[in-house]
Order: sequence, then structure tokens, then C-alpha cells
Amino acid sequence: MGSDKTEQDSLIYRIGKKYDTMSKGQKKLAAYITANYDKAVFLTAAKLGETVSVSESTAVRFATLLGYEGFPEFHKALEELVQERLNSISKIEITESKLSKAEVLETVMVSDAEKIRLTLQSISKEAFEEAIESIMHGERIYIIGIRNCMPLASFLGFYLNLMFDNVTVVTTNSASEIFEQMININPGDVVIGISFPRYSMRTLKAMEFANDRNAKVISITDDKHSPLNLYSSCNLLARSEMATVVDSLVAPMSVINAMIVSLFMKKPEIVTGKLEMLERIWEDYQIYSSDEINVAEDEVAIRNI
Repeated sequence: MGSDKTEQDSLIYRIGKKYDTMSKGQKKLAAYITANYDKAVFLTAAKLGETVSVSESTAVRFATLLGYEGFPEFHKALEELVQERLNSISKIEITESKLSKAEVLETVMVSDAEKIRLTLQSISKEAFEEAIESIMHGERIYIIGIRNCMPLASFLGFYLNLMFDNVTVVTTNSASEIFEQMININPGDVVIGISFPRYSMRTLKAMEFANDRNAKVISITDDKHSPLNLYSSCNLLARSEMATVVDSLVAPMSVINAMIVSLFMKKPEIVTGKLEMLERIWEDYQIYSSDEINVAEDEVAIRNI
């Protein structure tokens, strides 16, 4: 079977192709399955419908909408998806059985470098430029990264705040607080969602909300079958396979670095001005101490506070 046919036969591909034609209930099923495929595989049509708060018949119609003859064939495709995703877990077992402590540093760093190389080969330059232009012209910029992706979101947010006055890093893990922070989103805004397997349902729902509000949605994720791509019009794909017991986020960070540099180059005067202002603030308010500290003067300063 050729690669094109395999891709078009995949469950996530079919969901993405049919998403715009789905009913509200079917979209709920799509969101749940893409984010919780490992749980959905154990559910009957009735139980799946109950879990997502739709009818059993809606779950069956969902399967036929995707081109399957019935729910059993859909369930088989779901099992294949789970097996595909679980292959990454077997990589952990193989790595841990073969890797000696002496080889860890070299092996992990070489693996990370390879992920950056593969990402550079496959990432869409057009999507990258589209993301940069969208951020440049966004009325407000929201960045969403939950759990292990929170450091990526915070890093991107730190530098975007040097260039723009309208950046919000959505940092909470509470679903309700995420929507509270995004309540004023409108079609002129930009939302950057960052998530890698296992995908965050909270990030996914926030991107769905932004898409429903007609905001520009950008995803930073691992491949074209990621559920984040259901709601984004601009997809930046970075490799993130598991090297051992942790996910490698080196390639996503490299993509984010490239975004920051590209944006800096488009606004050099503003960035330079803000950095100079920060240097003055750091000096005036003694944010960073010198290497040599005068103990006597420091004690006087403390007493006068």
C-alpha cells in the first residue's frame, strides 16, 4: 500500500477532512477521540456517546460520515491509531535496554540534533512566513501551552512582550480560567497553540474556542495528523519523538527561536529601544548585582529599606 493511500485511510486524516461538515455533536466526538484515542478504543458506540454526551446513533453516524461501513470498522481504525501511537513507548523500552550510562550524553544530543535536521527538511516555509505576518498584524496575541509545553509558551511570551504590548501567555491549567483569559478574543487576534503527544485537551478546547471566534489560529505541534490542526489555519510542525522517558522539545524550541529572530528583524528599532530601557531599569533598580559585592554598603542599604 502506497504512502498516500495510508495517509488518506488514517482516522485522524479522515476526521480533519470531514470536520467542517460535522454536526456539533460529531465535532465533540472528533475532539474527544483525537485527544483521548487511548481511552476511546475501549468504548462501545453507546459508551462513547455517553462519555461525550451525545446519542449512540450520533456515534454510529460519525463512523459512517468518516467513510467506514459501521462502528466496528471505525473501531478497528481506532485500534490501529492506538497501536501507531504506542510504538513510541516501545522506543523507550528499547532505548533503556541498550543505552549505557556512558552513552547517554552523546546519544541524546545526537538524537536531538537529528530532530532539528528533520524538522528543517519538512517544515513549511510558507506556513512559517504566514505565522510571522499574522503575529505582526495581530491586535492581540495569545499563547497557550499546557503541562510540558508551558516552558515553550513562557519563552515565546517573554520575547514577544519585548516587541508587542498586547501579548497574553495563558498559563493556568484550569479549563475555566483559560476561557476567562480569552473571553475578549475577536477576529483580529492571533492564538498560538503549542501541544505535543499526549496532546492537551485544554489547549485543544481553547483553540476550538479561538477558531469559533474567527481569530487567526497557529499551531506548533508534531505532525499533520495532530488534533491541533483541526482548528488552526497555519501549522508549524516540529519533530518531538520520545528519546527516553522524556519528550524531546529541542526542535519545537528551535522553531520558536527562529520565529523570535524573524520578528526581531522586522521590528529592530522597537526591540533595541526596549532592551536599552530594560538595561537602564536593571541598573537603576539594581536588578542584577555585580560580581563583587561591597558587604558594608550592602548592609547599609538593607537597613535603609
